[in-house]
Amino acid sequence: MDEGDRVVEREPVEDPIGHGTVVAGIIESSTRPVQLLVAQVLNGRGRSTAATLAAAIDWAMAQRAELLHFSLGLGYDRPVLRGAIERAIAAGLLIVAAMPARGATAYPASYPGVIRATGDARCAREEISHLGVGSVNFGACPMDYSDPARVCRGASIGAAYLSRFIVTHITAGLRPATTWERLIRLAAFRGPERHYRSTARG
Repeated sequence: MDEGDRVVEREPVEDPIGHGTVVAGIIESSTRPVQLLVAQVLNGRGRSTAATLAAAIDWAMAQRAELLHFSLGLGYDRPVLRGAIERAIAAGLLIVAAMPARGATAYPASYPGVIRATGDARCAREEISHLGVGSVNFGACPMDYSDPARVCRGASIGAAYLSRFIVTHITAGLRPATTWERLIRLAAFRGPERHYRSTARG
C-alpha cells in the first residue's frame, strides 16, 4: 500500500470498498480451480499509485504468477509502472487490464503487450467479444449481480469476466501469443458494439 511517498508491504485488511472482492469472486467462479494471489493496491478511497502497482507486479512475479489482472487503471504513464510491466511481459506473464471503451487512456492497459479489456453488453457471463479496433482488444460481460444491494458494472467487471474466461478455457498454458490467438477464435462476437444495451444476457 502507498503511504505518502513510500510503498510498504503489510498484512491484508478487509476490502474497504468491496471492488476487489467482487473482481476476485468473478475470477474465482471459473469452472476450473483457480489459485488467486491477491495484492491489495487500493487505499480506502479506491485510489492507487504507479509505484504501488509496480511493487505488486514484482511481488506477483516472485510468487510465480502466470496471469496478472488489473480491474483498475491510472490516468498517467509512469516509468516505474512501465518498467514493471515490461519485466512481466519479458518473463512470459499474461496481463489483462481494464480499459474503458470510451474516455481517457488508462494504464497499465495502454502498455504494449497488455490485453485491454472492457465491458460488452452483448456478452453473457460465458461469452467474450473480439473488438479488435481502437483502444480495446476484447470485451466480456459488463455486470455483476452477486450483491443484490450493489450491482457492479463497467470495464473493470468486463476485464474480470475476460480473465475468468481465460482461466476456464485456456488449458494449454497461459502463453501470451497462443492465448491471444485462442481468444480470437473463441469470441462469440466480432467488432465493436453497434447499439448499447443496459443489461447483458446470462
